[in-house]
Amino acid sequence: MINIVLHEPEMPANTGNIGRTCVATGSVLHLIEPLGFKINDKMIKRAGLDYWDKLDVRTYLNFEDFLEKNPGAKIYMATTKSKQTYTDVKYEDGCYIMFGKESAGIPEEILLDYKETAVRIPMLSDIRSLNLGNSVAIVLYEALRQQGFKNFEMEGQLHRYQW
Repeated sequence: MINIVLHEPEMPANTGNIGRTCVATGSVLHLIEPLGFKINDKMIKRAGLDYWDKLDVRTYLNFEDFLEKNPGAKIYMATTKSKQTYTDVKYEDGCYIMFGKESAGIPEEILLDYKETAVRIPMLSDIRSLNLGNSVAIVLYEALRQQGFKNFEMEGQLHRYQW
């Protein structure tokens, strides 16, 4: 199981989409306040569709509260400021992958303590960043791939035809 952490997310649609991805992957979603929306916001539920009630979501007052409630957590920091890519590390079962808010990312004051576990998604130099939901999906699925997609449905089926 992987834990996804959003530090001060601002957009309900992104968080709803990420929540849906967490449900589909059996991941826990951790939200560090302040949030740019209310958890009961209809936009967040609309983006998560009918999956929101199946989501294991936990909220925290701030980063210190998150650390207190998750002692010893192995945290990977997804940031454009890292020198290593998200494929350069080995994600452990139960690890946490943290993403920053849409407008500013993870504060550098936090990143300073996580240099060894900070990771980036490579992209062209004139692009500031990817959409938060896309970034979560990219890194999360790499972590799950490394773990062999345990307990995942690995074969699709046609509805009206056979392969």
